[in-house]
Amino acid sequence: MRLVVVGNGMAGSRLVSEVRARDPHMRITVFGAESCRPYNRVLLSNVLAGSSRPEQVRLVDSSWYDAHDVEAVFGSTVTRIDRQAGYVVTDGGRREPYDVLVLATGSDAVVPPVPGVERAIPFRTLGDCERIMAAAGHARRAVVVGGGLLGVEAARGLAGRGLPVTLLHLAGHLMERQLDVEAGEVLGETLAGLGVEIRTGVSAEAVREDGVLLAGGELVAADLVVLACGVRPVTGPAAEAGLRVRRGVVVDDELRTDDPSIFAVGECAEHDGTVYGLVAPAWEQAAVAADVITGGKARYRGSRLVTRLKARSVELAAMGETQLGEEHAEVVRFSHRARGTYRKLVIRDGRLVGAILLGESDVVGTLTQLFDRGGPLPGDRAGLLFPGAAATPVADSPTLMPDAARVCQCNNVTKGEIRACWEAGARDVAAVAAATRATTGCGTCRDAVEGIVGWLCEQEGVSV
Repeated sequence: MRLVVVGNGMAGSRLVSEVRARDPHMRITVFGAESCRPYNRVLLSNVLAGSSRPEQVRLVDSSWYDAHDVEAVFGSTVTRIDRQAGYVVTDGGRREPYDVLVLATGSDAVVPPVPGVERAIPFRTLGDCERIMAAAGHARRAVVVGGGLLGVEAARGLAGRGLPVTLLHLAGHLMERQLDVEAGEVLGETLAGLGVEIRTGVSAEAVREDGVLLAGGELVAADLVVLACGVRPVTGPAAEAGLRVRRGVVVDDELRTDDPSIFAVGECAEHDGTVYGLVAPAWEQAAVAADVITGGKARYRGSRLVTRLKARSVELAAMGETQLGEEHAEVVRFSHRARGTYRKLVIRDGRLVGAILLGESDVVGTLTQLFDRGGPLPGDRAGLLFPGAAATPVADSPTLMPDAARVCQCNNVTKGEIRACWEAGARDVAAVAAATRATTGCGTCRDAVEGIVGWLCEQEGVSV
């Protein structure tokens, strides 16, 4: 069987590796629009800040494709799908036949139609990141347009290079899709402490050589302008081929489109009315699609979203229905703005349906597990936010954490799997990551994995 994968980003590359792990013989060809090997897009802000090098965020090494008998075509965009004849056509004119086709085309950056926008640089790809870093080397001041997750990451990254940054956002507070008003304000205050000036409730009308012109005529001075205005799923080839497209390419629980020989995964796919923009759902979809393609019976039932941001002086986790107030749910809230701390639990019918954790917190893992499982909460609500004060400790340490607890959300790795990996000989985080992929997504579970590995070594008297 001939499998063709269109897109070699985080979803497409994972799909390829999942299929190859299940079937060592299937013929696989993957086309990537970018000229480089796939990389972890989640970690681009670290590259921008200078704390990671581009080669450190690669998902596979250069020898992987030959070693696993996969043909990877870089810098080649698929422009047409001929469903009747069963082949795809690239921008270079290559025709590649398929028996099964997987669309993992991802998203493109949204570029607002304002005068002079060509002077700005979108923050989306590694190439964009390299252009921004080159410009930052001789810039005196930067402006980031957009205060969602990407905009916050871009602003934090540029500030990490010592560059004065102004962050412009149309909404009244940062990350309004994930955060309530107070959390957005606390995040803004944290960024301000890192050298980022926050301007909310403003609209960029034009990009000029000397900065960004706001509605009303004010000029925000800058010689580097970065766009983080959201993303839009790449659905053009699918729509032109007659596949069902709404916001994304519509798929069922097997990740199939309305053509049974064509699948879609990642940011270009729309499942049950939802397009997911985070890495964990894309990787969950890739695993399900790989099972189905290789003859399995897996089904995708949707993902419970957890937005994570962990960088120098900025730690954030947001999950579920964060916007609800006391009139619609039980809300437990703690705020200490002077320390950049904000914690909020949203509880309905005794279960955690949403949470915001901003600032250093040792309860992120526990609350993520409670949200993910949807189980009943203990009666001591304060103890969930401050486990040291709880009458009964919560399962937040390796000793108390059950084996079924999910440690790595991005890769769905449990404590039990880490324990089994350790018992098989993996004695450090790098070995566990190689065997399970834990820590290779957003990276926020690294401390937890280190804690489990260290605890196991200590229990068994193993020196590392």
